[in-house]
Amino acid sequence: MELESAVGEVAIEQNLKQFLLVLSVSLTVATLPQVFSWFRHIPYTLLLVIAGLGLALVDVRLVNLSPELILAIFLPPLLFEAAWNLKWSNLKQDFIPICLYAVIGVLISIAGVALGLNFVAGIPLTTALLVGASLSATDPVSVTALFRELGVDKRLTTLMEGESLFNDGMAVVAFSFLVALSLGKAQLGIQPVVVQLFTVVGVGLAVGGLIGFGISYLTQRFDLPLVEQSLTLVSAYGTYIIAEDLGGSGVIAVVTIGLILGNFGSRIGMNPRTRIIVSEFWEFLAFFVNSIVFLLIGDQVRFVDLAENLTIIAVTIVGMVLARAIAVYGLGFLSNRLANSNIPLPEQTILWWGGLRGSVSIALALSVPSILSEREDLINTVFGVVLFTLLVQGLTTKPLLEKLQLLGEQPLRQQYLEFIARQTALKRVLEYLGKVEERPGLEPEFYRYQETLIKGELQRLEEQIDKLHNEYPNLRDFTAEQLRMELLSVEADTYAEFVRSGRLNQELAPLLEDVLEEGQ
Repeated sequence: MELESAVGEVAIEQNLKQFLLVLSVSLTVATLPQVFSWFRHIPYTLLLVIAGLGLALVDVRLVNLSPELILAIFLPPLLFEAAWNLKWSNLKQDFIPICLYAVIGVLISIAGVALGLNFVAGIPLTTALLVGASLSATDPVSVTALFRELGVDKRLTTLMEGESLFNDGMAVVAFSFLVALSLGKAQLGIQPVVVQLFTVVGVGLAVGGLIGFGISYLTQRFDLPLVEQSLTLVSAYGTYIIAEDLGGSGVIAVVTIGLILGNFGSRIGMNPRTRIIVSEFWEFLAFFVNSIVFLLIGDQVRFVDLAENLTIIAVTIVGMVLARAIAVYGLGFLSNRLANSNIPLPEQTILWWGGLRGSVSIALALSVPSILSEREDLINTVFGVVLFTLLVQGLTTKPLLEKLQLLGEQPLRQQYLEFIARQTALKRVLEYLGKVEERPGLEPEFYRYQETLIKGELQRLEEQIDKLHNEYPNLRDFTAEQLRMELLSVEADTYAEFVRSGRLNQELAPLLEDVLEEGQ
């Protein structure tokens, strides 16, 4: 017994050392762009993959990557954070194209990869289908981070994130069915496939919906930021586990509860201060988990194994890219015609090329049962394709955005907001100066001199703001959006003030948001 206890303590200590080593490397990579400006051109997640590849090249293995670790520990917080920050008002505007990409697009992706591997590379159809299913889930974390940095249109970000959130669930469902089919535990037919699909998706939606609305109404009863923050963390993991145990999709359940709490629960049950605390917590957690996952993706590469499967990897990449093009452009055309989505070709091109693969694809490949003889080739193929999408497609997305003239005006907007912040601050200073005009001992000449200086600076700022508006007319839309957000914030702060003073026993749901949307 003592021997087992000692062995357990050694194992815990060893795991802790490995964890701290991974975290240290991740944080070191995170600081590189601040030290060396050249690294700022590379998304942080891709820097982590490159660092992991460097460690793999010198055969330094930080930790063994298991599918259970990714799916059960890393995946729920990543999915929840993305769903929490995805606005339902933006999502519902493009709900039809997102569903088309996430459902039919997954099927096209699986078929394209499987047919290419089967006919060109001679891979057995069952194995080819498993490779296709593993690679059907997109993971645009690197691309969407780049979008935010460059100020790319929010709609394009919503399309990519929305598709990724929903096609993760579809990919896991398709992969699970194909594994069961390979092991002889499932029958190939329309009826069993449809029944399993509705069961898995239905259970996921039901579990996520019940827990999400339950927590939303529960948090109306109290105002304890740390408790509410902890509830979101427990709900993300708890929903995933419960849905999986009931035979549903944990991915769909987590996405559902994230959308409900982010768009409904945080509005009716959390005051503005609590929402900020929870959002910042999930921003940190997503950064923390992504840092580990992308570093370990690069670190797990076996270059010798990749070289042996280079032909299969190349065929898979071609099949995947072509299938993605058919799905994006074909379904985009269909959505534009049927739902009047109006997704321009340049944006469809970014959706096509920015459909990277990542942690979900690797987790699915690693979860293939060892009883299947082609398991190792499947894993190596998926690793090779994921590296291609992250390094080649990920690093060329920014030049493609520039070529298609889709880069946003983030530097310009930041400059404008700095002018507005200084203007607001100086107006408050001038207001305060008016209150102390009659202060004893204050010379009138000194007061007037200070007032003249401040008014002169205010006039200069107003001229700079007017100049920006005249040179960049598109900035007026951004100005209107900023004012709209300020109005919504004032409304939410007022409700919170009434609750704190005891005049209301619960915070009211926002009214102005719907009114402003109808006005637009």
